[in-house]
Amino acid sequence: MREGGRAVAGAFAEAGALSFVAITLLLYAVLRRVRDVAITMAPIVLTGLLTLGTCVLIGQPLNFANIIALPLLFGIGVAFHIYFVMAWRSGGTHLLQSSLTGRCSSAPWPRRRGSAACGLEPPGTASMGELLMISLVWTLVSALLFQPALMGPPPKARPAP
Repeated sequence: MREGGRAVAGAFAEAGALSFVAITLLLYAVLRRVRDVAITMAPIVLTGLLTLGTCVLIGQPLNFANIIALPLLFGIGVAFHIYFVMAWRSGGTHLLQSSLTGRCSSAPWPRRRGSAACGLEPPGTASMGELLMISLVWTLVSALLFQPALMGPPPKARPAP
């Protein structure tokens, strides 16, 4: 049992690291700027930390049933954040007041309903649904509050040095 647990934990760590590296490389291939990749990935890292912190605060255990949900955080999170970076790069201003914010904040509702439905299932599936709900909430918070603060004024609107 202990060796099985170590194997699962090792596989999770490896999958998380590989997915983080793969997403970072794909973002660099698309965005072609290290700063823009960092602006896209920083809120995802923050979301992961806030999700884990929330789990500690509310007593939500990380177990083999729900730990698989954490790598999903990278895929879901990068989608929201890249929309904001692309709009910002094209000179978009007042992104929080734009229709992009409405689309990003309403897009995960089907996922939330699915995650909430997982909460009605057996305990292992329920804990995975709870963890997904926590991570989706923090993904939206970091996309709507933290990332705009990181980006600052759009590149075209910046004053010349």
